[in-house]
Amino acid sequence: MNITIHRWMLLASCLLLTACTGLQPPRVESARLYVLDARPASNPARSDQVLAISMPDAWPGFDTPQMAYVQHPLTLEYFATHRWADTPAHLLKPLLSRSLEPLFRAVVPSPGLIPADLRLDTELIRLQQDFTARPSRIQLVLRAQLTDVKNKRVIAVKVFDESEPADSEDAYGGVLATNRALQRILEQLADFCINESGNK
Repeated sequence: MNITIHRWMLLASCLLLTACTGLQPPRVESARLYVLDARPASNPARSDQVLAISMPDAWPGFDTPQMAYVQHPLTLEYFATHRWADTPAHLLKPLLSRSLEPLFRAVVPSPGLIPADLRLDTELIRLQQDFTARPSRIQLVLRAQLTDVKNKRVIAVKVFDESEPADSEDAYGGVLATNRALQRILEQLADFCINESGNK
């Protein structure tokens, strides 16, 4: 009788351990975070004006830390475990300041307490990895508007559109390509701001 009870207890223990093991949640891969870190070439031109830079806006679908990609036209998807460290628009703000500071007497945030001669407003229209072609390509589109603050007049508007092949068919390959495309856009944006600031 004792042997039978002992066997039942062993069987029950095994079933209990199996059930507990089956109830454990599946392992979830932790998210990998990426940053924007473009370093545009220096521009010898310089303006004696104060430039205010507002926080960049982003179009719907791109105002998120999620990394966007497309496999089919008009269909936006996001990598599951790869993300930007912040929204791309927020990551872009310090890069704008860093690339434009050497070109102006001062670069200040907008809105802010320091009066400025010019204000730069930007919109991130698109930042996605396009897998409809091979190799996949990063598509980066940024709209910039330069305004004469004192006279409340828009001086110029320009859309910068860059495409760059990815180093590999994954999120990290897209990150490297994004920074190269962004570097070119920041160089073009610096030329734009300097050239148009003379029209104030």
